Amino acid sequence: MAPSTPSSSDVPETASSSLMEQIRWDERGLVPAIVQDDLTGQVLMLAYMNREALERTLETGEAHFWSRSRQALWHKGESSGNVQRVRAVHIDCDGDTLLLLVDPAGPACHTGRRTCFYRRLDGEQDPEAKPFRQRLSDLLAGRKAHPRETSYTSRLFQAGTARILQKVGEEAVEVIIAAQNEPRERLIAEAADLLYHLHVALLAYDIGWEEIDAALRERYHP
Repeated sequence: MAPSTPSSSDVPETASSSLMEQIRWDERGLVPAIVQDDLTGQVLMLAYMNREALERTLETGEAHFWSRSRQALWHKGESSGNVQRVRAVHIDCDGDTLLLLVDPAGPACHTGRRTCFYRRLDGEQDPEAKPFRQRLSDLLAGRKAHPRETSYTSRLFQAGTARILQKVGEEAVEVIIAAQNEPRERLIAEAADLLYHLHVALLAYDIGWEEIDAALRERYHP
């Protein structure tokens, strides 16, 4: 389910003049801008903005940057179609960095990867630098597609949807009991169990968290 195009309520047409004046542009008139997926929280890229790029971003609702190599204004996705619809722009406490929360229409990286941060300094393979929930989803989907005899998750999928839904119900009751009678740590543990089993249930019906996130976004526009 694709996120809707930003409305006028999503991105202001002009930035607050007082906040604009708080931006600490460097000697070249630039400020770094971190780009983050608004739905998943995944950090996608780092780019630079000058005042014109920021103003164009706020006016159009799509990310514009300043290309230091080409020395030109850069509309992200103008040629590739991988535009970034901006939901919000934040300024950090020191005023020297911006944060863009976006709905990406495609990969952020010129390599075709979803994020530019796909390499790890310790040499471990992490091709997409995915958030934990997505990595967990991939792991559970792998247990579904390639069952392991010793895996509880694989046994759940093999037991079928009736058993999976029964477990969701049982864990929901455990959450209620913990909330009413148990310490905070127990509630956290039971909530984790419930979310795990709900995740398995969604995968059993071939539903991904991104579809849940998109449904929530349609109902609630922060």
